[in-house]
Amino acid sequence: MAQQTEQDAPKIEFPCPDYPIKVIGRDGPDFQEVVIEVVRIHVPDLDITKIEIQGSRKGTFVSLRMKITATGHDQLKALHEDLLGTGRVQMVM
Repeated sequence: MAQQTEQDAPKIEFPCPDYPIKVIGRDGPDFQEVVIEVVRIHVPDLDITKIEIQGSRKGTFVSLRMKITATGHDQLKALHEDLLGTGRVQMVM
């Protein structure tokens, strides 16, 4: 058996309902709207009433946590790239 240098990522079966995403960026007047607009391109049925928003202790950053229906690796990759491409998002988990 070959030795693995990296732990295998958990296997995801698509479509995957309730796939968690956390988006972190510098807080600003329209940060939440920008994130929601980008996510809706890839997830048209996003339920914005269930998005959890949390500010950092000093108020510099904000995180948005949401659950989406992930349809495949291509969707998740494109969503990640588009969120970072806004220039407003620091991290997507």
